This record gives sequence, C-alpha cells and structure tokens, in this order.
Amino acid sequence: MKKAIITVVGRDCVGIIAKVCTYLADSNINILDISQTIVGGYFNMMMVVDVAETAKSFDTVSGELAEVGTKIGCVIRIQLEDIFDMMHRI
Repeated sequence: MKKAIITVVGRDCVGIIAKVCTYLADSNINILDISQTIVGGYFNMMMVVDVAETAKSFDTVSGELAEVGTKIGCVIRIQLEDIFDMMHRI
C-alpha cells in the first residue's frame, strides 16, 4: 500500500465528489478514508487514498487531478503520505 492525501477546496457545486471519485476509480486509485464539509458555501474534502495499483506516475496523477479541479472550479492537490508525515516530524 502506498498512501497519499488528496485535498479538494472550492465553491460548492453539484458533482464535485462524483467527478473526483470517477477520476480515482478510472485511475485504479482506492479511497481509504474520506471527509468532507461545506462551510459558508465553500466545499472542503480530504481523502486518504492508495496509489499503489495505479499505472500512472504520481506526477501524472497530480497534473490530471489539477485539471479535474480546474474544470469543476476547485483546487485539488495530492501529496504522498511519506512527505506529509515528514513535514510533521520536523
């Protein structure tokens, strides 16, 4: 298993979760945990995913998720759990 953290932030609209999850399923990326909230009309979602089975490079996934975000009016970022953990150890 190779975990990564995905964040999605932007104005709330219909289909955000569906479009992000469809991309992940099509890329063979498994969602392990998901949390989302809407505050004052702004959508915020954090996902823990397993990227071990995707055939795509991490850079490709990152770029394609950014493109999905642009199409739905959100900022989508992904980072490997290892990097996330290292930032919090310092």
